[in-house]
Amino acid sequence: MKKIFTILTLSLLSSAYAQHSLMIVNNYSTTFDFQGKIGAHNFAGSCYPYVTSSTPTAITVPADSHSGNGKELAYKNFRDQFTGSLYPTSNWTLQVSPTNSSVRSWNYPSIAPGSVISENVKWASSQFQMYYAGTSTPEPGFSGQIGESPDPCTGAPGYISTPYGDAEWFNITIANITYSYLQIY
Repeated sequence: MKKIFTILTLSLLSSAYAQHSLMIVNNYSTTFDFQGKIGAHNFAGSCYPYVTSSTPTAITVPADSHSGNGKELAYKNFRDQFTGSLYPTSNWTLQVSPTNSSVRSWNYPSIAPGSVISENVKWASSQFQMYYAGTSTPEPGFSGQIGESPDPCTGAPGYISTPYGDAEWFNITIANITYSYLQIY
């Protein structure tokens, strides 16, 4: 009986942090393209595993790309985003401790849905820089790290306001699916 109770408890704890979520970036700005990384981590203590996008270049979500016009970034998980997103990430950096980091391709088994890694992280933050639309010219005043607030692992705020625009991170949970939104205005 103790074994059954232990197994059920561990299963419930694992599912509490499972990547049963959707990451959405809505860039409502008509002036700036979003460029950055998206990250997910464990909120239960150590912050590890920690997974961040690491394509050869930053993820770019062009100006005026949002769910209202069907051009938003939407990632269900580390693997399926590659074939199902308008802005796929080919590689993910996986950190299992502060000193152990490796780059994994989008289809690597250890980050696939149902794996130990994906079952123990949730979308948590983004490090970004805004660029003038269609150019390689950054706007230094519109950048930063943003995430689920309070985030004990990154310390990122949930809202950034600048003279050039605002960025907001929030989560909504519906039917055990958490929708993590990064909105750029």
